[in-house]
Amino acid sequence: MGKISLQAMIEAAIFAAMALVLDLLPSIKFGPSISISFAMVPVFIVAFRWGVKAALFSGLLWSLLQFATGDAWILTPIQAIIDYPIAFSFIGLAGMLAPSVQKMAAEGNRNGLIMALTIGIFIGSLGRYFWHFISGVVFFGSYAKEAGKTPIVYSFVANGITMFFSFLACTIVLSIILAMRTQLLKTNKTTYPSTKSA
Repeated sequence: MGKISLQAMIEAAIFAAMALVLDLLPSIKFGPSISISFAMVPVFIVAFRWGVKAALFSGLLWSLLQFATGDAWILTPIQAIIDYPIAFSFIGLAGMLAPSVQKMAAEGNRNGLIMALTIGIFIGSLGRYFWHFISGVVFFGSYAKEAGKTPIVYSFVANGITMFFSFLACTIVLSIILAMRTQLLKTNKTTYPSTKSA
């Protein structure tokens, strides 16, 4: 992959800040370890506009902003690196589906667009929560003992539920937005016709 363009870097930073703001809004919580939000949506937009590299950068910036605002939950330096810079950067893997998303948008194929979005969002969500799962097993074993479960089971359930419903929320929000406004996928290098029905 080539270098990230200046426009992509600027957008990555702006959307990272938007993700931080969304993350600060009240989320749906099912206990101390399970919460559901659609804060990843801005990073997914970067992913589908610019691809993996810009989205990795946006996710990384989002994690650094969480450190800067004191919103990060830190037990140890290694845990913090896994749960934030590494995990949040992996959201950018959704960008692997950028060519398919853009192709479906260009063709006006709404069903294909939603399918490509769904796959990309799942990949990005799985990438992030895989690292949260690892962190949960290694660093949050005490919570598992309190719940009467092994660290692996506890982390899998807590992160699995969070991942699934966050993935679902992001998919619904982005499918509605991008199916109606494919212009959001337009960059200075590409143009996409609207898929709105006449």
